[in-house]
Amino acid sequence: MAAMILAWPGALAIGLSLGLLGSGGSILTVPVLVYLVGQEERLAIAGSLAIVGMIAAAAVVPYLKERLVHWRSVWLFGIPGMLGTYLGAWSSVFVSGEVQLAAFAVVMVLASWFMLRKTCPEPVQGERSMLKIAAEGLVVGAVTGFVGVGGGFLVVPALVLLGGLSMHRAVPTSLIIIALKSAAGFYKYTEVLAQENLSLDWMVIGAVTAVGIIGSFAGSAAAVRLPQETLKRYFGWFLIGMGIFILSRSLPAALA
Repeated sequence: MAAMILAWPGALAIGLSLGLLGSGGSILTVPVLVYLVGQEERLAIAGSLAIVGMIAAAAVVPYLKERLVHWRSVWLFGIPGMLGTYLGAWSSVFVSGEVQLAAFAVVMVLASWFMLRKTCPEPVQGERSMLKIAAEGLVVGAVTGFVGVGGGFLVVPALVLLGGLSMHRAVPTSLIIIALKSAAGFYKYTEVLAQENLSLDWMVIGAVTAVGIIGSFAGSAAAVRLPQETLKRYFGWFLIGMGIFILSRSLPAALA
């Protein structure tokens, strides 16, 4: 119970990040479950997919009312992304949880690079390559399934650069894609956990999700009022620090 109380601020931050930036939620979820709740790495990654998928689905509701989701990009990016996530979750059985956590830390540092870029990506001009969009979705999906991240920090730039969307439309479109990919990965992880005799703690998942959804609504409401670039910069530096910390904890065990 004490661990869950400590996790509530982290759960709130997960929702705020998804609501504000359309990304970053799962980057926070795995550390919250591992270091605050005390879960085993594989359980935390599986639980992260369930939590982030449900929060993303809730966070997109205000945007749906404004008709900002670009559904063609959802299908072009999301369907290959679901396949990639399933394959990434399947591949996780061949490595230890420590290796997954070390890979997660590397992805976290990569995410900080996207957050800290001084300029926003500009939409491509002319014909968009459907093959490139689908390939990007497949790759990002594989990362999602293997390390338990929604991949919004990769999805949003891809939707802008390859899909030609504005940031205003890329964020809610990203939330739909994150929800779809998370569902596919979580479905596969239920099989993986059953093979390893591991059980999800649904009380923890439910509590973190509920607090995260509250945070996502607050983030969506604040998104139009707060300077996005400033938020991304601070969040990016936070990710670097957190990534180095996790890597220092997980890499020795992964190499052993």
